[in-house]
Amino acid sequence: MSDRIPMTKSGLQRLKEDLKRLKSVEKPKNVRDIEEARAHGDLSENAEFHAAKERQGQLEAEIRRIEDVVARAEVIDVSRLSGDRVVFGATVELEDANTGSSMVYRLVGEYEADIKRGLLSVTSPIARALIGREVGDSVMVQAPGGTKEFEITDVRFEEPEEAST
Repeated sequence: MSDRIPMTKSGLQRLKEDLKRLKSVEKPKNVRDIEEARAHGDLSENAEFHAAKERQGQLEAEIRRIEDVVARAEVIDVSRLSGDRVVFGATVELEDANTGSSMVYRLVGEYEADIKRGLLSVTSPIARALIGREVGDSVMVQAPGGTKEFEITDVRFEEPEEAST
């Protein structure tokens, strides 16, 4: 596995926000849960205590994982990219050759992928089929329901505006 992890600026920001939430909200809540469960007495048969301790281990593992990804992140500045070829960070508009329906995906790192938000992991089968292709190219993708054909109708490079939460 490569030492560096390609990531967009917005993907890194979301990971940092998640890490901050885990450390400043989830972890302190878990410490309180452990203290409260401990106050109930006999720890050997205290299900709340054991559940809280298990959650503590899960939180610590998730914090370490995210810290590792953040430390190894290599931010790709999408605003400096251009052209008609599909590369990491590109926003690609596809048209299904069979149905005519269109869809838009942004190719991102595997740790920031979220298909519901149109963020497609660069390691996914669709992304691998798109890399290096350009507007007007037809692409065959092996999907669970069989082979699908898409035409690349647009390739653009933009850093999405982040919604304030």
